[in-house]
Amino acid sequence: MDPLVQREATRVDPDVPFRAKTAHYHHTWAKTYHSRPELYIQPESVEEIQKVVTLARRCRRRVVVVGSGHSPSDLTCTSSWMVNLDKYSSIVSINPRTKVAVMQAGIRLRDLIAALRAYGLTMPNLGSINEQSIAGAFTTGTHGSSIKHGIISRSVLGLKIMLSNGRIVTCSAEQNKDLFRAALVSLGALGIIIEVTFQAVSHFNIAWTQKLVTLDDVLKRWDSGLWDETEFTRVWWFPYMKKCVHWQADKTLEKPQTAKASWFSGRVGFHIYHVLLYTAQWVPRILPFMEWFVINVQYGGNKVSAIEEGSQGLLMNCLYSQLVNEWAIPLSKGPEAIERLSAWLHGDWDNSGIPFDPEGIYIHAPIEVRIAAAAKSDEVRPFLENTGPDEPSLLLNATLYRPYGLNPPAHLRYYEAFQWLMMDLGGRPHWAKNFTDVTAEEIHKMYPELPEWLKIREDLDPEGMFLGDWHRKLLFLQKWPKLPLEEEQVKTRPYLSGGVMWHGQVPRRTLSPQNSEESFDLMHGAEAEKSVYFDDE
Repeated sequence: MDPLVQREATRVDPDVPFRAKTAHYHHTWAKTYHSRPELYIQPESVEEIQKVVTLARRCRRRVVVVGSGHSPSDLTCTSSWMVNLDKYSSIVSINPRTKVAVMQAGIRLRDLIAALRAYGLTMPNLGSINEQSIAGAFTTGTHGSSIKHGIISRSVLGLKIMLSNGRIVTCSAEQNKDLFRAALVSLGALGIIIEVTFQAVSHFNIAWTQKLVTLDDVLKRWDSGLWDETEFTRVWWFPYMKKCVHWQADKTLEKPQTAKASWFSGRVGFHIYHVLLYTAQWVPRILPFMEWFVINVQYGGNKVSAIEEGSQGLLMNCLYSQLVNEWAIPLSKGPEAIERLSAWLHGDWDNSGIPFDPEGIYIHAPIEVRIAAAAKSDEVRPFLENTGPDEPSLLLNATLYRPYGLNPPAHLRYYEAFQWLMMDLGGRPHWAKNFTDVTAEEIHKMYPELPEWLKIREDLDPEGMFLGDWHRKLLFLQKWPKLPLEEEQVKTRPYLSGGVMWHGQVPRRTLSPQNSEESFDLMHGAEAEKSVYFDDE
């Protein structure tokens, strides 16, 4: 550990532990990005989190908070200080009458669900997995697939956030509403969320069915029952065969019943498909055949049904390491998006209207098609919510697997075309995914309220303690000056096991030994506080 940090750690609240490790290796779940933070810190109390922030300010370090690392982007990469709240993850209170739960922000969704279940409660909706921390899930705009439910942050009632000066502020729809709107999709750039108040619902089971249908069937039913026939709906689109798996679910009082699974859904099928994906790295022309194989072997045209707890039935097995590029577009533009992308993938360049050559591009199936409800009039809408405000949003997820850690050969060309189409249809990217070559200027056009979010961010963290290169590239126009604690990417390099090793630096990170530490902290603490206009709790 840097001697400067060691010295300061003994001077700042010496009775409060500083639980830091120096040899931590970080990677995203998909191992798309890797980094080695200077310190990996797992605080266990508010006082310990406060000490981390105070030390970071004194020692001129950036702070990155990470949960499961499920985002495949470099959003969580750092060479500075990484904070993980897995040990600050307890339930504070659960009120069975109001169904309101208060929790420490590091709790994983699976543990929250288990705690709620003891009170006959659960989460109203889920994305594909339950491994994320609650704060990591809603601050990146995580969603499920339902015309009755929006992004997960719709269920968040209130937050407590520790700022870069160590103060704790409370926000909700009634208190510091603009801060609340900014923090609900904060992208880790405002401060450290330490406590979450969440609106749970009564525990429920779901009865689900899935069946194989044609793409024409999906498009014909688009406005007549496809999305609103049941509470939960999702579609997996197999573009070469022009087939879809249509999955529907409703709440039920019936007891769980296990689905009859195909042999291909088990361990043997997992490894067979993985080897086939690896083979396609070298012979990509087999991918249409692989799609035919999966449809006939795994789905076989049979209708499958089951009854499960909602907290299990709404999940999905992500299988392998993957790149994911998901965008939200207006639901009404969904058929056009699918028809144009389908034409392009089948070589009909002219009718697709996509100005990129599809020659030699073969992709993995399926393309995930989901839906999210627009915010209701009485709901608080985050400044950076990527789903639309006026109608339900269609969420198209162009997933590409990375067999044994290898990126597919044509992924950059495919994503370039896919993103062009999404932007042509007024789309906005999911913040936690692998969208590429999107500029800050384009993001500002997509998010007219982004300047308000940036102003709040500046008031809360004027030195950029929680900012990194990812934020700079996507959120800041060129006129915005670099901030003292903002971390810059200095280089990347291929990692031996696949993915990219990320290296960054905070340019002005050393505390001058000639300065009095106390006066230094006072000076920078005052700087951090000068613009903060939010009330303490």
